[in-house]
Amino acid sequence: MSEPFRMKNNGQISIMLNVNKREKVKQLPNKGMSSKPLSHEHTVLNEIEAEMNALVGLDEIKKMMKEVYAWIYINKKREAAGLKAGQQVLHMMFKGNPGTGKTTVARLIGKLFQRMDVLPKGHLIEAERADLVGEYIGHTAQKTRDLIKKAAGGILFVDEAYSLGRGGEKDFGKEAIDTLVKHMEDKQNDFILILAGYSREMEYFLSLNPGLHSRFPLVFHFPDYTVNELMEIGKRMLNEKEYGLSKDAETKLKNHLLYVKAINADTFSNGRYVRNIIEKAIRSQAMRLLCEPNLERTILSSLLSEDFIFSEVE
Repeated sequence: MSEPFRMKNNGQISIMLNVNKREKVKQLPNKGMSSKPLSHEHTVLNEIEAEMNALVGLDEIKKMMKEVYAWIYINKKREAAGLKAGQQVLHMMFKGNPGTGKTTVARLIGKLFQRMDVLPKGHLIEAERADLVGEYIGHTAQKTRDLIKKAAGGILFVDEAYSLGRGGEKDFGKEAIDTLVKHMEDKQNDFILILAGYSREMEYFLSLNPGLHSRFPLVFHFPDYTVNELMEIGKRMLNEKEYGLSKDAETKLKNHLLYVKAINADTFSNGRYVRNIIEKAIRSQAMRLLCEPNLERTILSSLLSEDFIFSEVE
C-alpha cells in the first residue's frame, strides 16, 4: 500500500492492510508505530503504541491509529490557536473475519480517545443483534436507546452488524438501524459507534441504506492472519501460560493451520481458532499426564505432538 489511507468519493477513509506485505513481517525488523521519537507531550500515544506493538501483525492499523491520533491532536492545536478546526466524526466500521483483532483494537481506541478527552469514559459496550432487536413494535427502539445510554461517553461496538439488515422491510432490525442512525446524528459527540462484521456482508448491509456510507468516515479492513502470524500468536499464548511446544508438535500445528485455512477460507476464525486448539491441547496433555508418576517441571510444561488432536471438521 503506497498511501496509509485513501479518501473515497463518499468521504470515507478506507484503511487497507496489504496481505502480501504481511507475509514478510517476520523477516523484517519491527520498527513499531513511531517513525521518530516524540516529546513527553505525546505520552498517551507512546502508551497506546506500546500496547499496539505487542499485538501480532496489524501493521497498517497501527499506522492508522497514529494518524487518527495526529488528526485529533493537530485539530485541538488549531482550535487553541484560533484556526478553523475540521469537523471530526469518528464513527467507524471494522470489516474482517472473526479473530482478527477487531474487539482488541476497539478497546484500545476507546482508551486513546479517553486519554485525549474525546470521550469522557472510553469504555466499550459490546452488542449483537439480540441485544438491539426486540419482539414487537417499539421494543427495538427502546432496547437500542438503552444500549446507547450505556455507551454514553464511550464506544458502542456492534458485532455482526450486517445481521440487522436481514429479514426484509418487516424485520425489526431495520428499526434498530434507524434508531442508531438518528442517535449518531443527535449525539455524535456523546458516543462513538463501531459496526463490525465480515467484509462482504458489511458491503451488502451498507447498500441497504445509502446514507450509512457517509456516517462512517473511518473504515478499517482486517485481513486474515498468515500462518506465521498465527504460530506467533499461539507461541505467545503458550508462553503466557508457561507451556512450550516440542519440535514435532510445532510442525504438526503449523501443517494443520495451513490445511484448515485452505479449506475454510471464508469462515476461519484466526486467533480465536488458535486459542481454542491450544486450550484443547492443554486439556489433552493433562489427560496424558494423569497417571504419570514422574511429573518434572519440563514434562509439565511441554506439549507434544500427540496432545494436538484434530477432528475431521477442523
